[in-house]
Amino acid sequence: QVQLVESGGGPVQPGGSLTLSCADSGTIISSVPVGWYRQAPGKQREWVAIIYTEGSTSYTDSVKGRFTISRDNAKNTLFLHMNSLKPEDTAVYYCNTRPALLKYWGQGTQVTVST
Repeated sequence: QVQLVESGGGPVQPGGSLTLSCADSGTIISSVPVGWYRQAPGKQREWVAIIYTEGSTSYTDSVKGRFTISRDNAKNTLFLHMNSLKPEDTAVYYCNTRPALLKYWGQGTQVTVST
C-alpha cells in the first residue's frame, strides 16, 4: 500500500525557517496534484500549498511569499520550504493528494513556532 510519510517538523522561533519532507513509497507525487495541509489546535484542517503535475503551484493567502512547495520526482519526495515563520503557522502538517484522499492521511509532522 502506498504511504506518504511526513518529517522535518520541530520547534522554531518566529522568523525562522524549516523544510518539511514527504516521502512517497509509490509514485503518487509525480503522477497527480499533491499538496501540504495543516491543522492547528482547535481548528479544521486546511490546505496550504499545491503542486500540479506540470509544476505550477498554488498557495493559501496566509503563506504566499513565505512558503514554497517543490518536489523531487526521482526521489518521490515532496517538500515544503517555510520561511519567516509566524506563531500562527503552528500546526501539524500533512501531505496528501489534491483533492485529499482518506487513505493517504499520515501522522503528520508538528511545527511549533514560538519564543
